[in-house]
Amino acid sequence: MECEAKLPHIPEMMKAAVYRGDSKICIETVPVPLIGEKEMLVRVHTCGICGTDLKKIERNLIPPPRIFGHEIAGTVVQVGRDVKNFRNGDRVALHHHIPCGECFFCRKKFYSQCEFYRRTGTTAGFEPAGGGFAEYVRAMDWIVERGSVRIPEGVSFEEASFLEPLNTCLRALESAGLEPDEVVVILGQGPVGLLMMQAALCGNALTVGLDLLERRLEISRNLGAPCALNPKKDDVASVIGKLTEGRGADIAIVATPDPQAVATAMRLTRRGGRVMLFAQTVPGEMIPVDASMICMEEKRLIGSYSASVDLQPVAADLIFSRKVKVAELISHRLPLDKLSEGIRMASNPSEDSLKVVIQL
Repeated sequence: MECEAKLPHIPEMMKAAVYRGDSKICIETVPVPLIGEKEMLVRVHTCGICGTDLKKIERNLIPPPRIFGHEIAGTVVQVGRDVKNFRNGDRVALHHHIPCGECFFCRKKFYSQCEFYRRTGTTAGFEPAGGGFAEYVRAMDWIVERGSVRIPEGVSFEEASFLEPLNTCLRALESAGLEPDEVVVILGQGPVGLLMMQAALCGNALTVGLDLLERRLEISRNLGAPCALNPKKDDVASVIGKLTEGRGADIAIVATPDPQAVATAMRLTRRGGRVMLFAQTVPGEMIPVDASMICMEEKRLIGSYSASVDLQPVAADLIFSRKVKVAELISHRLPLDKLSEGIRMASNPSEDSLKVVIQL
């Protein structure tokens, strides 16, 4: 690790990928963010491309201009005079949302519904939107205090950039009430589905991963999935039936944005089981559901969104100890100039693509 004296000079301007509307990303030169007395400036090393960023850009869900990117890991290069817990040269992973901890929703542990949580605490300029797709990002005071995690020696920036997405998976499993030895079927073995699968294994579940891409099923098996199936080739219901004495899965997690996957998840789940929606984040999107399965068969249809501050230490331990393997999920490392290419790649899954990260 470089000592503070060797840190590079902070320029006045930097390169950033700016969303300008109409699904367009433009590489521009913008001012390096100024920080306050309780804030810090981080030189971004790695920022993952997340499915929520893809939807915001491709479907124009948020007014421009914005600088997206929230799966951030980098080096602290400037701290405000009132910052005590970090110093120049520290390697950190940043969360971009932290709840107030006191409101009705926080008391119920629905942190993502807290009004303060919805304030984005990392920015590279314009209306705060993450800021990781830029050379430098400003971490606001509440992120410095409660949303910054120091990266230990021996752990790479790209591994640390998975802290926030893994946290979201842990929260989903917590919300679903996962118990040891339950059978969990995960629809989709993309990057988040593979994180979910590993997290479920850490909870002593028996996992069944489903995907249409054979390469992703192979990776799923290599990462420990006892069962990884292609619904177009394999009799998924029969396999799950054999694992559960004919009952069906205890939990089905929809980790793919395909609306039709919800009906499949409902069919694969036992009476009294749980179906977790994890990738359905587009407002106004409708899904077909057989209501009798919820009423007569007492299946529970639930959702989970974003991370939990309570699970930050758990996510960090699983990644830093490599109990959850994340480096194996990265298929492409691209420079900021090729962000648009990375977005196209992440939006159109293939046998050759998995997690795409931007590195600066």
